[in-house]
Amino acid sequence: MYKIIIPQAVIKELTRIDKKNQQLIYNKLKDLENGRFTGDKALKGRYKGKYRKRAGNFRIIYLRENDILLITIVRIAHRKEVY
Repeated sequence: MYKIIIPQAVIKELTRIDKKNQQLIYNKLKDLENGRFTGDKALKGRYKGKYRKRAGNFRIIYLRENDILLITIVRIAHRKEVY
């Protein structure tokens, strides 16, 4: 099981999203917490080292540190705004 860190700025972004998508994102965060990384994609370019998880039309950008089982959520935003 991973420990997930969600910064205050990300929580603020999440509160602006409608309740239906918030629930979908919450379920995806639970998947991350349980170590389910299926379908996640490693990012390239300036985001190298980070991963993305799809949650409908939203993307969860996160940094995974395997050595200490820690996931830091970097950003949650609509797919047209996130990159």
